[in-house]
Amino acid sequence: LRLITGCLRPDLGHIQVHGHDAWSTAARRHVGYCPETDAFYEEMSGRQFVESMARLCGYPRREARKRTEAALERVGMAGRAERCLRGYSKGMRQRIKLAQALLHDPELLVLDEPLSGIDPVGRCEFLHLFRDLAARGKCLLISSHELEELEKLTDHIAIMAHGRIAAVGTVAQIRDRLDHHPLRIRIDVKRGPQHTQGPEQRRLAAALLKLRDVVGVELLDPPPDESVGPVVVRARNPQRFFQELTRLVLEEWYEIARLETLDDSTEAVLGYLLRGRSA
Repeated sequence: LRLITGCLRPDLGHIQVHGHDAWSTAARRHVGYCPETDAFYEEMSGRQFVESMARLCGYPRREARKRTEAALERVGMAGRAERCLRGYSKGMRQRIKLAQALLHDPELLVLDEPLSGIDPVGRCEFLHLFRDLAARGKCLLISSHELEELEKLTDHIAIMAHGRIAAVGTVAQIRDRLDHHPLRIRIDVKRGPQHTQGPEQRRLAAALLKLRDVVGVELLDPPPDESVGPVVVRARNPQRFFQELTRLVLEEWYEIARLETLDDSTEAVLGYLLRGRSA
């Protein structure tokens, strides 16, 4: 993303935006960038910051103020922009970053995790804004780890890791690949105090093995000072597995003390996709 927006020069090859080198001023006129990390003048108000960015774009003072008000109105910050930036919530900061990216009405918007820290109502507003911008002919390049939110915007996504495309296709196609990635889940079930691996632990393991998406179960030695029996299960299709696990627990009256996914989801999924691509 930083190469596309001209924040970094490529070591090899060329990147062009509208026929111009991405590093050039001509290319940057066509690009609006909303970075994931904050880079504010914290002592400024939101309005002062956005107007300063407009002035740095070369707009005269009157035009800068006009564009600032329009951008703040579009992101829902017109009535809250007088507060000092250092007192802003994460969601408010995201809105200000988006406002400055919209100032010069760019053809290409590069948005890095734009929904991070936004409350549910704000997310709906942002998604509506993104769809409106797309309808007006804008090209939006959005980096996000939230497939459910992306599904509301587009039917075509790409997953990248370490500079490589790990998967590309419709949301349904990506979901199919992710569903085949075994997820490791730890389940601690209450056990009898006289057993190292009590009957409840073994009973749960046996029941889990009967579920259609479970590919393996492991019994762990319990902590010496806790009356639980840990079970680690490997399951495909996490959404369907958790639905069946909920039904199983309710029907069999298992007393669950802990439920935890053991995989770092992003790295695990990307690693799985990359291995699949190189196989």
